[in-house]
Amino acid sequence: MGTCPDCSQGGAGSSPLPAVVENTRHNPAVAEQGLRIADIVARLGGTLLGDGARVVQRVAPLARAGAADIAFLTQVAGAGRLQGCGAGCVIVPPGAEPEAVSLPSAIVIADPYLYYARLAQWFAERVAPAHLPGVHASAVVDAAARVAPDASVGPGAVVEAGAVIGAGAIVGASSFVGRDAEIGAGTLLHPRVVIQFGCKVGARCILHPGVVIGSDGFGFARDERGAGVKIPQTGCVRIGDDVEIGANCAVDRGALDDTIISNGVKIDNLVHIAHNVRIGQHTAIAGCVGISGSARIGAYCLIGGGVGIAGHLEIADHVVIGGMSMVSRSIRKRGHYTGAFPLDTHQNWTENAATLRHLAQLRDRIRHLEDMVAAPHNPKQNETP
Repeated sequence: MGTCPDCSQGGAGSSPLPAVVENTRHNPAVAEQGLRIADIVARLGGTLLGDGARVVQRVAPLARAGAADIAFLTQVAGAGRLQGCGAGCVIVPPGAEPEAVSLPSAIVIADPYLYYARLAQWFAERVAPAHLPGVHASAVVDAAARVAPDASVGPGAVVEAGAVIGAGAIVGASSFVGRDAEIGAGTLLHPRVVIQFGCKVGARCILHPGVVIGSDGFGFARDERGAGVKIPQTGCVRIGDDVEIGANCAVDRGALDDTIISNGVKIDNLVHIAHNVRIGQHTAIAGCVGISGSARIGAYCLIGGGVGIAGHLEIADHVVIGGMSMVSRSIRKRGHYTGAFPLDTHQNWTENAATLRHLAQLRDRIRHLEDMVAAPHNPKQNETP
């Protein structure tokens, strides 16, 4: 439910977590008992060194971890920090075993930071506040809406006719799910999220407070006097599975086609995605980015904070864009791009930008001309072999 067809393929190289060893979610008593190191390895993998029966209760920084904590070390070069470490267990990279064997226990894995992320998710699930299934008495749910029996609709939320709330989904307090919208299984809408009519959100997504999905795109024609004439935005927004969207983001509905955010995309706070934009799977976008209408962004891209992306251009897969860059032309080749340009009149800016792209060649030509000018005054250059 709620998965857009364009977002259905799995990400290359993705490694979903193995099956849960024990269901401890929303059970504070079990959460306080912690996790055995052996159970962590059974679920998340890695090579165990030392005592697998030891129990840890939280993830902590290496410098201040105690006997009930598990910490992580990302680089072999820092293995000396394990000497005197008080952690009950440390996640370490290959090559750190000689230092790690002095610890009560250790887990050796190629990517300790990724392992930490997955372990932290497990700990967070165990202590997350419970969302009881059902519809709060103050919520307004239309009789023509379909809400799964184990879904949760919070205080003051509104669910309009034809909307579908999937199994285990959570609609937070004062959120709004419009007519014929769909919320996939296990998706969390934090308080004050707005999903406008006809929009679809996939499974296991997280939308933080203030997110607005399906607001009108910025579409206007100019009449003979220069006044704006609104163009109805008749598309919708389709969001794939496992997408996270930060607080106070806006994703506009399409003018004719749909705006599409593919599986696994991660979006930081205060990002604006305009109408008809398409974002490929597992791309990550930092805060305060603005993406203009009909831009096409590839898969597995990393876009730094404050980046501006002009409309109707294309960005290839696996592109990294540095923070505060302005993308004014398509990027057809993977790689790392960075650049900003001072504000100027449009004519000067376009002329200077065109020259700047050939700056390296101009530098070489100037050096060559300088060598030619200096040659008559350089006896060594005039000597014949």
